[in-house]
Amino acid sequence: MVQAGEGRGGGSPKGSPAGGILVMTGETGGRAAVRRLPRRAALVALAALIGAGCARFPPGVAGVPGASPAPETPWTPPRNLAAESPLSAPNEPLPSDLLERARDWTLADLVDIALRTSSETRAAWQDARAAAAAHGSEESSRWPRIDLGADLRRERTDPSEGEAAETRTYGYSADLGYLLFDFGGRGASIEETRQALFAADWMHNQAIQDVAFDVERAYFGYVAAAALLEAELSTLEEARVNRDAAEERRSAGLATIADVLQAETAFSEARLAVDILQGSLLATRGALATAAGLPADTDFDVELPSEELPVDRVSESVEEYLDRARAERPELAAARARALEARARLGKVRAEGYPTLSLSGGAERTHYDDPDVYDDSYRAALLLRFPLFTGFAHRYDVYEARAEAEAALARLAGAERAVELDVWIGYNDFKTAERRVRTSEDLMRSATESHRVAQGRYKSGVGSVLDLLAAQSALENARAESVRARSDWFVSLARLAHATGGLRPAKPADGSAREGEEGP
Repeated sequence: MVQAGEGRGGGSPKGSPAGGILVMTGETGGRAAVRRLPRRAALVALAALIGAGCARFPPGVAGVPGASPAPETPWTPPRNLAAESPLSAPNEPLPSDLLERARDWTLADLVDIALRTSSETRAAWQDARAAAAAHGSEESSRWPRIDLGADLRRERTDPSEGEAAETRTYGYSADLGYLLFDFGGRGASIEETRQALFAADWMHNQAIQDVAFDVERAYFGYVAAAALLEAELSTLEEARVNRDAAEERRSAGLATIADVLQAETAFSEARLAVDILQGSLLATRGALATAAGLPADTDFDVELPSEELPVDRVSESVEEYLDRARAERPELAAARARALEARARLGKVRAEGYPTLSLSGGAERTHYDDPDVYDDSYRAALLLRFPLFTGFAHRYDVYEARAEAEAALARLAGAERAVELDVWIGYNDFKTAERRVRTSEDLMRSATESHRVAQGRYKSGVGSVLDLLAAQSALENARAESVRARSDWFVSLARLAHATGGLRPAKPADGSAREGEEGP
């Protein structure tokens, strides 16, 4: 029982300070023993009771409510919350030679920039380093464990009768422990982390190839947009020439105003197409900058690929590409490593149900008040541990690990089918792109010749403006189709290389890591 305030009649129990809290501490000889707490403790207890009654929900944080007052009201963060955050995305500085060549970056330059700045590759790299550290930590279980200890003690004993006694001791000790045998559990744990490390390394390789492919796709999209703009500018110039020819024929009385208006309409349509393509070019350049890990408004330009396409470059059969993908695709290799990791985990869990044999030993020295007086003790033991009954937990752990191993094998089979589909689609897309390139070249030659003939006939007065505009439209379409066919050929080639795991950026000439990327 606790009673606050003064004792009855303003008095206090004998030997206790005035004021405070009376505490019933139990029975002593049939009577309750009363102890009075100091006044400061009484005030603290009273303040705690008042504070508990005045608590608010939700509690405040950094001067603002911890949550919004209603479901439809957004939460208002503290003003200096962003300034207080110490986290920031790491920035990899670009080499000065790349910055100086920002007007003619090659595809290899853009891939290099992307791999330096990509958050995906950096995160995958750090995951692999973490997995390597976890494997190294698990490997340490092969070694004995040695612990050193020290203690300093002071003990005081107050007996009910007699004088108080005080002792001081200090000492130091060394302990050794080593696992001798555990039915393969330790080896399975090490193998589990080893396969997890392989999976993380393969996924880092896959992240590098994914980033490279994204840059290549954005690069050829930008190149295609630039080529389409150039083709449309040629169409605009030809439309201007056709319009001038129509006006000259009308001035000579050989054409009507309808011919001039039709030619003027074709010129305006070509100019509108140029305006649209100029905006599209800026958009694709921003997309390329983003894929390379740069701000979208970065001012740069690229070196265009060669006009000659090695359309006969791919001569292998689809079966050869499928075999290559099964052997080299990093994503598939990671799935295999995860399946082996799950199998090793099953072995580890099974071993947990078997006995373990360990060696334990140690030595200790304890000093007393007199430094010359001490005790030495030594111990050594063989420890056999057998998990006789765990409430059936181990059986269910084995069931869980076995199911996870079967699930990993199923995911591996699904990954193999997905990779085969990627290769199949990529191969056939590339073969289609090859045929489109050849066909578009023939179409371009015939459309160019047709436009030349139609333009000559119109200027000589034997052709109609409709024939001229039809030939101009066919030439415009042929140019656009040629640009798209070339772009699709490059993209399909990159996609096929990505599907087979063949996108590998060049290593540094000296094979060394960049500054700041040393091993642990």
